[in-house]
Amino acid sequence: MSDQANRVWRLTARPESDRIDDALELETEAVPSAPEGGLLVRNIYLSIDPTHRIWMSEIDQYMDPVEIGEPMRGGTIGVVNRSNAEGFSPGDIVACQGGWQDYVAISAKMVRRIDRASNLPLSAYMGPLGNIGATAYFGLFEIARPRPGETVVVSAAAGAVGSLVGQMAKIMGCRVVGTAGSPEKCAWLVDDLGFDAAINYKDGDLIKALRETCPGGIDVYFDNVGGAMLNAVLTLINLNARIVVCGLISTYNDLEQGGDGPAMFRNVLMKRATIQGFIVSDFLRRYPEAFAAIGQWLETRLLQYRVDIRQGLENAPDVLKLLFTGDHSGKLIVQVSEEP
Repeated sequence: MSDQANRVWRLTARPESDRIDDALELETEAVPSAPEGGLLVRNIYLSIDPTHRIWMSEIDQYMDPVEIGEPMRGGTIGVVNRSNAEGFSPGDIVACQGGWQDYVAISAKMVRRIDRASNLPLSAYMGPLGNIGATAYFGLFEIARPRPGETVVVSAAAGAVGSLVGQMAKIMGCRVVGTAGSPEKCAWLVDDLGFDAAINYKDGDLIKALRETCPGGIDVYFDNVGGAMLNAVLTLINLNARIVVCGLISTYNDLEQGGDGPAMFRNVLMKRATIQGFIVSDFLRRYPEAFAAIGQWLETRLLQYRVDIRQGLENAPDVLKLLFTGDHSGKLIVQVSEEP
């Protein structure tokens, strides 16, 4: 990485299915200047998230799509290189939408300063103390509102959000069942994170496995997947169940078609269930509340997490594909440059 050049991944087309490589191009440009009232930030870590695939498309979504020719959007942690903003100095660590690039010139109003605790690695602020942690916290406690003794099922439970959700539900005194895509991930959920049971969704009859691990039915479902997984859970929901729609990754490579709805949708009526989607940015002003609680759980070891750090901005498209193959564990991150 050079301080004289800025590598930028730009969106050049709307991807078809999973053909992400055809839609992105890595260009080299001049490093931008810090704007008036803003900062020049050198990106250190780039968050890799399923929502990137949504941003590449033109479907109705919670933000404007990335336009053709624009830098690919992405959450980053970086270090201030130059400052034209009061209250920020070179060397400050910030989180922002820095994009898939080495440097970003950005308004100081669009960044969040990270006051780093000495006992935590910087990558933790892209995991439990970043958007991922806030997503788990508000999705569970504000949308699902679990009660002690209830059964909570979490899909993609070995992923960044799901692994935190399951542990938080255990802290609340719930019975927690997670689904994942390998025996190793299932073992991690039960042996290390304290889930009551884990299901390898690639092994046999999913409804049968859910019935065996949730003999009293399902009160809360935290959905990161959609598709067949959602349908299987709807089959076994209890009266007044709550279904939190955090993600629908099984449909993201077929966004234009939208996918079929669940065959067991009738149980939403029969069981008087509630389905609610949410976007974590809706809770932005309440992030300090989430981080205070999560920080305590980390300190007391009630909460564990994994980050999966891959090297090199040039590899970002290949790393994004790992979200759809499952060949990762925990929060997926690209390291763009060295920590200060």
